[in-house]
Parts: sequence; structure tokens; C-alpha cells
Amino acid sequence: MEEKKKNPTLPWKVVSGILVVALIVMSVLYFSGAGKNNNAQPSAEPTTVSESNADNSQDALSLWTESAPLKSELTSYMKTITDKDSKDYIPVENRIAVFDMDGTLCCETDPGYFDHKLLYHRVMEDESYKDKASEEEKETAAIIKEYFDTGEYPKGLDVKHGTAVATAFKGMTPEEFDAYVKDYKNTAMVSYSNMTNGQAFYKPMLQVIDYLQANDFTVYVVSGTDRLITRGLCDGVIDIPKSQMIGSDESLVASNQGDKDGLDYTFSKDDKLITGGEFIIKNLKMNKVSVIEKEIGEQPVLCFGNSSGDAAMATYTITNNKYKSGAYLLCCDDLERENGNTEKADKMRASCEENGWTAVSMKNDWTTIYGDGITYSKSK
Repeated sequence: MEEKKKNPTLPWKVVSGILVVALIVMSVLYFSGAGKNNNAQPSAEPTTVSESNADNSQDALSLWTESAPLKSELTSYMKTITDKDSKDYIPVENRIAVFDMDGTLCCETDPGYFDHKLLYHRVMEDESYKDKASEEEKETAAIIKEYFDTGEYPKGLDVKHGTAVATAFKGMTPEEFDAYVKDYKNTAMVSYSNMTNGQAFYKPMLQVIDYLQANDFTVYVVSGTDRLITRGLCDGVIDIPKSQMIGSDESLVASNQGDKDGLDYTFSKDDKLITGGEFIIKNLKMNKVSVIEKEIGEQPVLCFGNSSGDAAMATYTITNNKYKSGAYLLCCDDLERENGNTEKADKMRASCEENGWTAVSMKNDWTTIYGDGITYSKSK
């Protein structure tokens, strides 16, 4: 029987076939996602600045000038406190930042605080209420008008204002009060073109909040403004729950409670929660420190403010803190884009140097305040 000749090309054909099949399998796995690098998969660990491109960190604060101390300090701070191998690492649950509102996050000089303008409107301009306003409320409104005209805040007005807010809005449900605040915040700013009261937030500061939240910070607004007004003004602008918006307080009672003490009354199915008309506390100075402990229960690691009313909160944040901490105070030194005050700005800058806080210059540190299309005119 004649022996068959071996085909020398057969082994190569087999090998080629195997390689083709292997390439097909690898292609299917790659495009289905199984072949992707593990770094692209979702991680249970929080994203950190140190794991991302440094340019992205800078872009997150794009409305800050390159010479702004806050920009360089906060970027460096974030790299070290999010690095688990760093001695300055801060666990996510302890990354807490507190912000004042008026003058820190939004305008407080057109011609005064938002909540003072709101009360003045309620007592002197609101057709549905002005004829019902009490003499005490009208007296407070007159003092507020003097403050608007002179720019000087009268001693004792903070408590008078808080008391008048409580009485002027007595009997409203929180939802009704919120709607009133939101309706008023749609009114036009006096000294600025193309901007309402509800839009008068400092865009560079909103960037800071976004930057902190992107690095797993829990952000609180700790304001001297009434808590319910704070919620209404910040809603839709700052992405935090109402429970993280803290302010001055007035009483809340049941609609059928009458003069009974809360210990002697039980909320019924026929009740609604309403404002009780009693002013409780003005959330300024030491009261801010107290409310932080009561409601947050944790010492913040970052604080942002703009006035003496925030000094206690700032000092508390950086004193005996077990974590690396910092305080940033705004100086109202921009006279072209904002109704600034050089004397107050210089005073705050001196306080920063004295107390170890970082001064923020609205004039030199921000490329914009309110964004394009907004112009300031003091003559309006």
C-alpha cells in the first residue's frame, strides 16, 4: 500500500485557525466590557483629587484668579486630606464645611440683607398685610429703612428684626411661608441689571460648594437669617437638603394649640403646623457655635464667612481640631461689580491676619461675581 505524503502546510493552517478564533473571542470580550481595565469600573471608595488630573481640580475653581490664595490652598488641601496614605487624611464622614449665607454666598448690600428687605416689603408694601401690621412691626420697618439709607446697621436691630419677622408671618404653614419667600425672591434687585433677589448668589462661592461636594464633603449653611427664609432663598441654588440649612428660629405650633404650652398639647389629625409668632434665637456669633454642636454634632474642618457674626464659627473651626482645618473670610473690597466697602474690607483683612484665617478678596480673587450680563450701578 502506497504511503500518503505529509502536507507541510497543514499545521500552519491549524495554528492560523486557532489564532483567528482567539482574536474573535477577545474582540467580543473587549466590546462587551469584560476586557476593560479595572480602573474604569465603579469604585466603592470616594473619588479623590489626588486620583484625578490636576488640571480638573483647577477647572473646578475656574472663576477664581490664579493668584487667589483660596484656590491654591483649597486645591492643595483637597489633595492631602483625600489621600489615605497622607497623615492629613480626613474620613468622608468628618469632611464637614459650614458656610454663612448673606455676604458669603449671596449679596447683602442691595441695600441690605434679603430677610430685612423681605420684612420691609411685608410690613410697608404688601397690600394684603400692611394695614394689619402692628406698631412694633412698623417701628422696626422704619429702622430698617434708616439702615438701608445709611448703610449703618443700628445696634439692637437684629433682635427687633427677628421679633418682627416672627409676628409678621405668624399663622403661616411652613409651605405658605416658603411660597411667600420664593415669590419675593423673584423681584428685581435695585442696583443690578438683569438680576433678581433670588439670583444674587456669588458664582465663585457656589463653585467652592460644588468642589467640596465633589470630594465628599457635607455642606451646611449656618446663617443669621431666619431658618425658613434661608431654606426658601437657597432652594434651587444650593443642592443640599433642608436639614443642612440652619438659621435663626421662631416658634412653630399646632393650628389649634392656642395659648397652651407644647407640653400640654398633642398634635391632632385636624391640626396643621404653623408659625407661632414667637422669636426664639438670632443665630449669630457664639450662637452659631452652639447650633453647630446641637444640630451637626461634629466640629467642621472648613468654615466660610464674611463678618464679625461669623468670627466665633471660624475660630471654633480651626481651634483644637483633630483634622487639618481652615477658615476663609470674604472682604467686600469690590467697588465696581458690587456695593463694596473699603473700610469694612480692610477691617476684615486685619482680622484675618490676627486670627489665622485666609482673606478672600472679592475684587482680586474672582473673575466674576454674578456672571455675564449683570452690571452694578449704585445710582439706581
